[in-house]
Amino acid sequence: MAHRDDDPPLHKSAQRMRWFIGAFEDQIARTSRETGTRYRVDQICLAEVFADWLKAFRAQKPANSADNPSYVGFAAGLMLKTLIRKKPVTVEALPEDADRSNPAYFWPEGYLYVAFCLNVRGLVIATDYHGEQHPGAELSDLRTWWTFRENTERDAGLAIAFLDLFAGEEPEWTMPEIFRSGRMRQVVGRFYTPEIGDPDGR
Repeated sequence: MAHRDDDPPLHKSAQRMRWFIGAFEDQIARTSRETGTRYRVDQICLAEVFADWLKAFRAQKPANSADNPSYVGFAAGLMLKTLIRKKPVTVEALPEDADRSNPAYFWPEGYLYVAFCLNVRGLVIATDYHGEQHPGAELSDLRTWWTFRENTERDAGLAIAFLDLFAGEEPEWTMPEIFRSGRMRQVVGRFYTPEIGDPDGR
């Protein structure tokens, strides 16, 4: 997901299917390398994920450009919701020593989806808006992942709130699928943390 200075704004690139597919495949390769998990991707389903996400993204895109930075987080949550709902990825194999108490192995598909959405979210914020992202401690907390998986299986829309929680921000639990104009959030920390890619925290 490298971005050159002469490239168009990253939040614009992320709205193109080719960029999305490439970035997602990069995330799979990275996560597989760092966790030892092998994934299989349904490319047709992945294309449907992008199409559904883009429709949802455009439906609530704010008219006021001042809302764009906060909409980045919301759009990333919409992507997580769509990935969880459509399920384009399945696990082919886990490493023999996989520790199921680690979120990377407790829910490998969900872990991959969260890693992708957080990484793109953080990169857009850093590249286009000169902000930073600081994922919260919940990202490596198994109890939170139990709740995350159980609740999003019933209501995928809650993925938007959970991604905010993982990103270290205050979630909107009541109506997470509705973007609130003017609800600017302070984004602190850094773009990438070991927990999202390396189950050993190295």
